[in-house]
Amino acid sequence: MIVEDMMNRAVQCSNPGDSLNRAAQLMWENTCGAVPIVDDQRRPVGFLTDRDVCMAAYTQGKPLEAMSVESAMARRVVTCQAADDLGVALRLMAENGLRRLPVVDSEGRIAGILALDDIACEAGRKLRGGVNSELRERLAEVWISICRGRARARV
Repeated sequence: MIVEDMMNRAVQCSNPGDSLNRAAQLMWENTCGAVPIVDDQRRPVGFLTDRDVCMAAYTQGKPLEAMSVESAMARRVVTCQAADDLGVALRLMAENGLRRLPVVDSEGRIAGILALDDIACEAGRKLRGGVNSELRERLAEVWISICRGRARARV
């Protein structure tokens, strides 16, 4: 299975100069917890989660309208390609402790987002009377990796 088969194509994006208020509005209106931050060519330059918005509001003490996306976004963006095997994406998610992975096309432009939620839905889908056990196992490995990373971060 390839990433393109499972990714969400209806990805909402923001720009570094947008206000955090605008990014939060995109997340609220589209029921998503994160948005890729893209340049004028729609190439990822950052990533912003709802938690990033909350922490920026808390640490900077300003209204969201007064803060830019650039002030709160993660600048290191891990991506995969739409044509990649799902195993490649799962490995990247596990190695980097990511629940969401921006997907780019062959020119490096945003094409979608692959989320653990999407993979979990596919893993639970019935396959000829059974379930996709291999995908469930891979998904569990990623979650365990993420949980271990959070535990190390708290110590």
